[in-house]
This record gives sequence, C-alpha cells and structure tokens, in this order.
Amino acid sequence: MIFDFTKKIYGFDCDVYGHLNNANYLQIYEAARAEALNSMGMPIAKLREMNIMLFLIRVEIDYKKGVELEDTITVRSKVVEHNKLKSIWKQEIYNSHNQLCSTALVTGVYVSDGKPVRIDNELFEYFDKFVEEGGALYS
Repeated sequence: MIFDFTKKIYGFDCDVYGHLNNANYLQIYEAARAEALNSMGMPIAKLREMNIMLFLIRVEIDYKKGVELEDTITVRSKVVEHNKLKSIWKQEIYNSHNQLCSTALVTGVYVSDGKPVRIDNELFEYFDKFVEEGGALYS
C-alpha cells in the first residue's frame, strides 16, 4: 500500500538559495512515515502504549531535483520489507509538476525498553498486510 502526504514549502524550510534545505528532507520523510502509520491505524502513540518504538538505524537519501520555495510537494511512502525485528520503507518526494525530486530508503528497528526487540505475531501480521510487494517505488 502506498501512502501520500502533501506539504507546502515555506521560507523557513529553505536554504539561502530558495531550495528546500537538505536537513528538512529528513523531517518531511519522518512526517510522511508518521502519517502513513496513522493511516495504517497504528499511530506512534499507540505503538508507545504497547511499549514499542521504531528507531531509525539507516537512512539513504538521493537528491534528484531541488524543491522550490512555495511549491507543494507529495511524499509517497511504502513499506517494502519487514520482519519481526525491522521494517524498510521506500519514499519519494515529487514537486507540483510531478517531477521526482528525492528518494529515500529508510530502515527502522523495533525497540522496547531501549533495546531492539522482536515484535509478537499479532503485530507482525497486522503490519504484514501493508507491505507493498514488488520492490522499488523508483528505478
């Protein structure tokens, strides 16, 4: 399942060149994953109630095209792989002209009480129905 998140880019999001600041891509990708979890019916607050957190252990971002001030972007996110210990997300940012601007591959590990943990069968099966088979969002 692919989840879309939209955001308008404001001046405080940009660098001195009027492009989305590279550090802000991380925040936007994070917001898109949080909204995807909400859409899955498993918001971060609910996971925390279960004493489960998803800590990022790897983020790879490729910048393809600058995102301009006052553009409205769409972030497309999907879980492409998961097991009882971790999940891997692929994400893309598109500008308002539907041009691919950035791609990200994000790996998160499940954590409880500050230590990596394997999630139980019920939670694994819940997340399993959202995994998008077929590999990359992007080529």
